[in-house]
Amino acid sequence: MSKLTKRDIVVAISNQTGMVQHDVFEVVQRTLDHITNSLANNVAVELRNFGVFQPRLTKPRVGRNPNLPGSSFVIPPRATVKFKAGKIMRQRVEKLSRELKEAAEKKMAEQAASGAQPA
Repeated sequence: MSKLTKRDIVVAISNQTGMVQHDVFEVVQRTLDHITNSLANNVAVELRNFGVFQPRLTKPRVGRNPNLPGSSFVIPPRATVKFKAGKIMRQRVEKLSRELKEAAEKKMAEQAASGAQPA
């Protein structure tokens, strides 16, 4: 499975707009920096049709060391970022989910027909 990197985004935007890659990189980096600074200042970031990033505080919880049975300690609360996908992103990913499910079912049916055990 491949992944999308910041470099891939810069190259794609540069090719589509004709802008110099260095300038595109600056814009992308400043955008990401601004999002990060907003979240660090406890300000939610809403990008329509993409999603919402919200800073939140986790609850304290009890942790246990599996190497020392009976010992437990409190894991303190910490700040994290919650992401909620926007409508368009959610719809497109759900479409992918259906396609992957259908492909997996087709593969299992082919394996069953050939008498092979599923992996």
